[in-house]
Amino acid sequence: MVLAALSSLLLGVSSLGYHRVLQEIWAQVTGGVSPLSSREAAILWYLRAPRVVLAALVGGALAISGAAFQGVFRNPLADPYLLGAAAGAGLGATIIVVSAPSWSIALPLAAFVGALGGVGLSWVLSQSAGSGPATLLLAGVAVASFLTAVQTFVQQANIETIQRVYSWMLGGLNTTGWREVVLSLPYIAVTSVVLWLCGRLLDVLAVGDEEAASLGIRPARVRMLVLGAASLSTAAAVSVGGLIGFVGIVVPHIVRLLAGASYRIVLPLSLLGGAAFLIVADEIARTILAPAELPIGVITAFTGAPFFLLVLRMNRAGR
Repeated sequence: MVLAALSSLLLGVSSLGYHRVLQEIWAQVTGGVSPLSSREAAILWYLRAPRVVLAALVGGALAISGAAFQGVFRNPLADPYLLGAAAGAGLGATIIVVSAPSWSIALPLAAFVGALGGVGLSWVLSQSAGSGPATLLLAGVAVASFLTAVQTFVQQANIETIQRVYSWMLGGLNTTGWREVVLSLPYIAVTSVVLWLCGRLLDVLAVGDEEAASLGIRPARVRMLVLGAASLSTAAAVSVGGLIGFVGIVVPHIVRLLAGASYRIVLPLSLLGGAAFLIVADEIARTILAPAELPIGVITAFTGAPFFLLVLRMNRAGR
């Protein structure tokens, strides 16, 4: 993650010089004289640096949430957007773009509220229909389909806004400074700590509910806590980064292949691996067609879609 962050600081559309950037970082650490002009320093510290930090936060949040969802549902293909978070965020963002296009500052808040609303509606429906992860999963699918239909209707009624809505849905980390970092950091930090502390509990749940109950653990409460924290983390990530797919599937699987299946290990390493993965993906997105920029969701999809098919084949082979 550190190497990915350093590489992303060094590379960009504006060439600042590798040695000068490294000297600038060292000068900030030691209090020395900056080798950069005021314009170059602004590019480094107010454009590149917050973008790197935001990529680390969003990638880490999506990866640790994906690992948590996979532990709760005991499904290696579970995704952070499983319970209607993506559909709710998309609807919230679409409403802001359509009704108040000049309120760009309200778009992350609307996406955040929409994501939490989608997860909350899935939870309410699952509780009215029964209990258990399977019921919650089906409720999430139903809610996501409904909210996506509403979003499509709103888009078709306001067709001139479709391009902006789809640009947001493809994901992007275009920052205006440190504002997005400040908005998302508290939620992602707190929920990541909660999920990390639940690693042992998820390991126990993996052997079955009856065994977990015999050890004094209440499976329903553990699931509610983990799902709530993972959903809140996903909502915070979506609100500032848009809908960035496959991070929550690719990273936890790579961690399991390298470090084992214990959630005490998978959760913290997914946090760090997700941060590194999205920093690199964002670096590619903003430099591969410079000065133009690709949506970061396109880069993650190019990586994630083949990996997803590989996981399906491995599951079919029973590996």
